[in-house]
Amino acid sequence: MTAAALLPSWARPSGVGQRRRPIRRTLPHLVLGATFFALYAVASCARYYRADAASWDLGIFTEAVKGWATHGVPAVDIKGPGFNLLGDHWSPILAVLAPVWWVWPSPVMLLTVQAALFGWSAGIVSDTAGRFLGRGNGLLIGVAYGLSFGLQNAVDVEFHEIAFAVPILAVVGRQLLLRRWHRAVWWALPLLLVKEDLGLTVAVVGALVWWLGRDKLLGAGTVLLGLGGTLLEIGVLIPAFNPHHRYDYWVMAPHGGHGLAWWAGWQVTQLVKWKTILLTFGITAFAAIRSPLALLALPTLGWRMLATNSQYWTTWWHYSATLMPIVFLAAIDGLTRLETSRTWRLRTFAHHGPPVIAAIGLAVCWATPLGTAQLADSATWRPGPFGDAVRAATALIPPGVTVESWHPGLASLAARDDVYWIGGDPRPPQYALITPVDGKVDSLAGYESALHGGAQYRLIYGQAGVALLQRQ
Repeated sequence: MTAAALLPSWARPSGVGQRRRPIRRTLPHLVLGATFFALYAVASCARYYRADAASWDLGIFTEAVKGWATHGVPAVDIKGPGFNLLGDHWSPILAVLAPVWWVWPSPVMLLTVQAALFGWSAGIVSDTAGRFLGRGNGLLIGVAYGLSFGLQNAVDVEFHEIAFAVPILAVVGRQLLLRRWHRAVWWALPLLLVKEDLGLTVAVVGALVWWLGRDKLLGAGTVLLGLGGTLLEIGVLIPAFNPHHRYDYWVMAPHGGHGLAWWAGWQVTQLVKWKTILLTFGITAFAAIRSPLALLALPTLGWRMLATNSQYWTTWWHYSATLMPIVFLAAIDGLTRLETSRTWRLRTFAHHGPPVIAAIGLAVCWATPLGTAQLADSATWRPGPFGDAVRAATALIPPGVTVESWHPGLASLAARDDVYWIGGDPRPPQYALITPVDGKVDSLAGYESALHGGAQYRLIYGQAGVALLQRQ
């Protein structure tokens, strides 16, 4: 090993670690990424076929991609008749899935694409770690990343637009570690098309280019582009497509009349927030905080912790997925820095860091059986009476009709029908697929009739708490 290779990543000459390597050195990381792709795909598709919907989001994105593919507009009737999804979040990147929809018009396509994007990011993280820490350590880091709670939760709650941001952020972090400043910036720019808050992350990329790369012009321009992009999207573009001409999520911003001091104190006392922050960096044994790349996590953690919606504070849902490539790439840099520390304890930690991080990943995955961890549960492979009933009822609905529904069956119907949330369209739908909480289905015809001004419905299927109604 050369003397230059012993330097921390930020101090290495630009050529170190950048030479093209033989395919045999890259192949294990490709295999690791492909393995996680398969695990993610199987886990998410198994949940889909069980009709165990985590939320209505897969139906929303199914309608959006179908809209891009058929009309060039992401119309999502589930959120309201003719609702343009660009009026909710700024995610025009979903349009790239339109050609895929022409070939494979199914919610399963979205789940598979997300699994491929996550698997790709696992290969990037593993290969990058291999460049700086050795192939074996790189694979350990890659395994820990693939099992991380952020990705596992994202797989568990089906498809979201942030799936595109995960591999992009992995490449951005890789380019920053390799001191390829221009490539890092170019890779960061598509984040502006994924979601409106990611412009803040682009701005931090610019700040790191300014600071680490000493390229003030490129860095300052990227900062302005990132901040300007977020302001433009929130202040102009999203309201232009929103039916109420506003950004709906402003209501979740900090507000109230209790005073700044009270509000700040209340924020500090929310233990769930500290748990999320500690787990986010703790999965890398806190090696990530030794790297400036950890600053990329601040915008996402910031808006989540400041929001009034408590779902943003937790480690559940998909909100931590974009943090995973950041903290693991930062951990790679952090361990590299510790290798040259003057303190022998820190050098020892750097040497044993990858196995420790892999052990933490396995422990967290085992303690919170989500995503791929559910594949070890036999119940994952059994749809059960409820799943069978949802599929049977869905099969009775012809394509091209209007349907009202709740979570189960929503996404599969959205692929071929005009689907609305229950009560979301004042016009009486032709069919209603309902799953009552109490399991009773005999009184639902009257419920649907009352919901739509006396329109008459008859029950044509009712099994296992699943009811299918048809308008007469």
